[in-house]
Amino acid sequence: MLKVVVDATPVDSKPSGVGFYITNLIYSLEALQSQENFQLAIAYQPSFKKWLLGNLALPDCLNQNSSIHILPIPVKISDLLLTLTPVSDLFLDYFQNYFEQSLDYPNILHGTNYSVYPCNNSLKVMNIYDLTFIKYPNYIDSVVKTYTKRVKRCLEWTDLVLTISESSKKDIIEHLQVAPEKVYVTPLASRYHPDYLSSQNIPTLEKQVSYDFSKPYLLFVSTIEPRKNINTIITAFNFLKEKYKIEHQLILVGRKGWNYEPIFTAIETSPWKHEIHHLDYLADELVALFYSKADVFVYPSHYEGFGLPVLEAMTLGAPVVTANTSSLPEVTGDAAILIDPNDFIQLAEAILKIISDSQFRQELIKKGKERAKLFSWERTAKETLKAYRSFI
Repeated sequence: MLKVVVDATPVDSKPSGVGFYITNLIYSLEALQSQENFQLAIAYQPSFKKWLLGNLALPDCLNQNSSIHILPIPVKISDLLLTLTPVSDLFLDYFQNYFEQSLDYPNILHGTNYSVYPCNNSLKVMNIYDLTFIKYPNYIDSVVKTYTKRVKRCLEWTDLVLTISESSKKDIIEHLQVAPEKVYVTPLASRYHPDYLSSQNIPTLEKQVSYDFSKPYLLFVSTIEPRKNINTIITAFNFLKEKYKIEHQLILVGRKGWNYEPIFTAIETSPWKHEIHHLDYLADELVALFYSKADVFVYPSHYEGFGLPVLEAMTLGAPVVTANTSSLPEVTGDAAILIDPNDFIQLAEAILKIISDSQFRQELIKKGKERAKLFSWERTAKETLKAYRSFI
């Protein structure tokens, strides 16, 4: 029987980004084990801080898996040793034997966060979600800037690269010189289904957030950081307020990421700052509520490996305006208005078209819901298994 180990190290108690993908992939692979005749296990390394405290416990969302391998080396140290040549060469044989033995000699070892352990006999799979760290180094923090060396080192022993869009595949082939046949696309899926809110008590949910839902709003959901192009949203919002006197508020939902200060400066200097609301990390059901009641979902991100918030918005019936760059047109098809992310006038005009033409808005919502049906975590898991088996 095929033995697969998936690295769950990036998962934390509030999964987002890579952790969100891994959590859903593991759950979906678990559900397919008997049907697809394979055995799934997960590997987990503590953070450096947890390691110092002697805390090797997994996040609660991973404790359902019956086959778990805890690696006592903190991920920060193993990543460092893998990239410090010639030091890493001295440790390579040790790593190969240590990791393979610790993981009970799997057939497939799946590294999920821009690295994979160098085992001797296991086939190595590595996730590369996007190449922001190479294409747009001005949009990343000091940690992500270290990815290039690590990825290139791991590619020396990687058998297969998984990525999440054709756009990212093209970037990987072009910038990392990986052979096309070694790069496999497994698209993501939404955390929601179309009827997600039907079982929720909407009035109770509304009371849990400090927003008056009688006021119409434009919505953005994601990490608050430069790559997401939030300043252009604020500029477009100011323009619509001044020129067209729109009655809408602007809501930004997401945790503060890297270099977020200029974004909040833009909010503070807006004449309509009291109509711009930043809400931090929210529970899934509350984010769903905001999606479902938004007049427009705006996401003019400069660069995305996939663009999950766009898919989530379409799933829950929010009409979408997004950028015409990277993977975003792949996700939306013709179910959104695509704009130049550097042109705030285009963004403003797209928003205005949706809020002023109810028939067009409804058509966009319908298209979005249909488009969203093409993506599911079961599909992601099956495509991942297909990728594994393509090189066995």
